[in-house]
Amino acid sequence: MVQACIGLGANLGDAAGTLRQAVIALGQREDVTVRRMSRCYRTPAWGREDQPDFVNAVALLETRLPPRALLDLLLAVEADFGRHRIDGERWGPRTLDLDLLLYGDAVIDEPGLRVPHPHLHERAFALVPLLEVMPDARIPGYGDARDAVSVLEMSNIHPL
Repeated sequence: MVQACIGLGANLGDAAGTLRQAVIALGQREDVTVRRMSRCYRTPAWGREDQPDFVNAVALLETRLPPRALLDLLLAVEADFGRHRIDGERWGPRTLDLDLLLYGDAVIDEPGLRVPHPHLHERAFALVPLLEVMPDARIPGYGDARDAVSVLEMSNIHPL
């Protein structure tokens, strides 16, 4: 079994409810056990600011799935919750976004799959909930998650 951390986000509909339901859906899948889910946090949209605030959380999973199969599962769950990805569109409104943040201590750089998530160390909305579910989290190639979060602006992340 490998521990994996999944970032969850949404800003359409009942975003917090959707995140909780997505974690339940992940836990019902074969070869996935949900160990913990962080609190939900509200953060302003960025990249494209003309949209509702986001709600974000992190789930700690244990899985037997290899990284690519886990990513495929995350994309399938997104689709089950009405997410339709549009090529080239980034940072837009979404019903559900599931990102593979960490997969054990693996470093993976393949087309469509980069682990750790390439911007994890820059995003308080992912690091703060990550540290809730895994207080000693290390980001391969960067170091302790706690060190990364200590240098970030924290005024825009609010627990629900």
